[in-house]
Amino acid sequence: MREMIEVKKCSDAGQWDEIALASGGHPLQLWGWGEVKARGNWQVERLFVHENDAVIGQCQVLYRTLPWPFKKLAYAPRGPVTEIGKREGALNALAEYVKTQHGAVSLMVEPDWEDMPTIANWRKSPNPILMARTLILDLALPEDDLFGRMTKKTRQYIRKSEKTGIEIQQAKDLEDVSKCLAIYRETASRAGFSLHKNDYYEDIFNIMGDHSQLFMAVYEGRVVAFLWLAVSQETAFELYGGMNDEGQQLRANYFLKWTAIQRMKEWGVRRYDMNDLLNDGVSKFKQGFAEHETMLVGSVEKPLSAWYPLWTTGLPAAKELIRLIKK
Repeated sequence: MREMIEVKKCSDAGQWDEIALASGGHPLQLWGWGEVKARGNWQVERLFVHENDAVIGQCQVLYRTLPWPFKKLAYAPRGPVTEIGKREGALNALAEYVKTQHGAVSLMVEPDWEDMPTIANWRKSPNPILMARTLILDLALPEDDLFGRMTKKTRQYIRKSEKTGIEIQQAKDLEDVSKCLAIYRETASRAGFSLHKNDYYEDIFNIMGDHSQLFMAVYEGRVVAFLWLAVSQETAFELYGGMNDEGQQLRANYFLKWTAIQRMKEWGVRRYDMNDLLNDGVSKFKQGFAEHETMLVGSVEKPLSAWYPLWTTGLPAAKELIRLIKK
C-alpha cells in the first residue's frame, strides 16, 4: 500500500501532551510552552504528522510575522518529535505544510537529536537560536557515578556550600518568582545580557505547571541563587539561573545544581540538559559536572521561498529578530 503522509492540526492540549510525553518529547514541545510564547509576538500551531492512520510525529511550530515580502518565519524549538526512521518524511511534510498554509520563508528546526538524516534541500542555519553544543547527563546512571564524574573542584564546592546551611526550596508562588527575578536582574546587569519583562517569567510559572520547576537556594531566609528548569518525562532542561553576591561567596550554585539533578533523578526524569556551552565562565562551571560534552544536530532549516537568501544573509532585521528570540 502506498504510504500517505499528511499534517493535521491539534487543538486538544491533553492529547498533545499525552503523546509528546509518551514519545520522549522535549519540554519545549509541550503545550504549555507554546501558550507562553503565544502571549508574546508568536503564533503557535501544534501539528501531528500522519502516515496512513498512524501518528508518526508531532511538532509545535512557532510563527513570527515578518516584513514584506518574507511573510513568516516558522520555528520549532527542540522539535519535531518523531521516530528515527520517520524523520525525513515528517520533516518534509512539515516544511510543505508551513509553506502552503503560511507562506513561510523557511522552516527552522532545532530537534533534540544527536544525529540528523541527510535530506535534500535541508541545510545548517546561519542564525541558530538554541546552541547545538550542550551537556546532557544520563540520569539512569547511579548517583555515585554522576557525582564521581564531576571534577574534584566541583565536588569540593558542593560539599562546602552544603555545609554553610543553605536550604534548597522550590518556588511556591509568584512572590518566590519575584525574589528570583530580582537576582536574575542582578545577574543580567553583571553579565551584560537583556531580559524579558517579568510577566513573561510569571507566565512560565503559571502556565506550565508541573513542567516548570524553579529551585531556590535559601540562606538565613534569603534567596541567594535560583535555577529554573522546564521538565518533561524524558528531559529536564535548564532555562534560567543566577545568583547574587552573597550566593557567589557561598558557592550556592554548586549545591543548588546538584540538588536539582538529584531531584530530577528521583522523579524518574532520564536526561538533564544544561542548555548551551559557550566559551565563558558559566560554561566552565557547567563542565565541572561531567567528563563529556553533548553535540546535538543544531539549527537546520529548509528554504521555502525565493526570498530566503536575502532574509538569511542580507537583511539586518534577521539578526535583530534572532537576538530578540534568544532573550
